[in-house]
Amino acid sequence: MDSNKIEKCITSILEEIGEDTKREGLIKTPHRVAKAYEFLTQGYNTNIEDVLNGAIFEEEYDEMVVVKDIDFYSMCEHHMLPFYGKVHVAYLPQGKIVGLSKIPRIVDVFARRLQVQERMTTQIAETLEKYLEPRGVAVVIEGFHMCMMMRGVQKQNSITTTSSMCGVFKNTMRTRAEFLDLIKLQNLR
Repeated sequence: MDSNKIEKCITSILEEIGEDTKREGLIKTPHRVAKAYEFLTQGYNTNIEDVLNGAIFEEEYDEMVVVKDIDFYSMCEHHMLPFYGKVHVAYLPQGKIVGLSKIPRIVDVFARRLQVQERMTTQIAETLEKYLEPRGVAVVIEGFHMCMMMRGVQKQNSITTTSSMCGVFKNTMRTRAEFLDLIKLQNLR
């Protein structure tokens, strides 16, 4: 990413909306926005193999593994406004497990791009399916979209829920129901 180009674009936007770019509070804004975009879009430059870093292990465990309430923050590709919420992930191992911290890191790889929630849900599920080859993967995302809250329809309390079910989570209602019940349980905190 060319930070200088981003800074020039942000300066132009500020001028176009009627701001004085020499005003004390705005002098460093183009630089801060460029740095923020660099962080918020780092998922484009992140390699899944580097994130996994060899943390896939042979293991005979064959019950459901669930990591829920993973916070995420992303940017809507339609308005470049934030959306955020929780991701819930499960998989049924088939000889391989992954280090638990890798699941939130995979979420971040896809959240830190311009996104739509539907695609992000599928990308997380497909990545786990590809690298773990489990009997099934389930991903549910609950998101709040600033493009719906701040502008347009202005519905501040609406939650968008998306899911991607693969393998036994798609084909076996009992397995899907168990996952959905587990993500409804209250947190231990």
